[in-house]
Amino acid sequence: MTALDIAAAACLLLGAALAFVAGVGMVRFPATLARMHAATKPQVLSLHLVLLAMWLRRPTWATAGPLLLAAIFQVITAAVAAYMVGRAVYRGGEPEDGTAIPAGEPRA
Repeated sequence: MTALDIAAAACLLLGAALAFVAGVGMVRFPATLARMHAATKPQVLSLHLVLLAMWLRRPTWATAGPLLLAAIFQVITAAVAAYMVGRAVYRGGEPEDGTAIPAGEPRA
């Protein structure tokens, strides 16, 4: 086993663990905005770790191109999806769960 194989295995395991933790967060968090956070940030990082592991197993430009495109599209679509969900929750008037700071109040 080479150093690249070990690094690829570490990235793959870390990415899978992070995706699992994000899935648990999606189920466990009570508010929609908290679930949205669990659905976007860890999932993007876990996908990037898995894509990095794939590239480390076959480090050529032929594999780097599609993997880079997948990473870029994931970053763009996750941000847009999070914005749309947040906007829908805001406009839909989800019942207040006490975690938001009302407009005009100073932060502590």
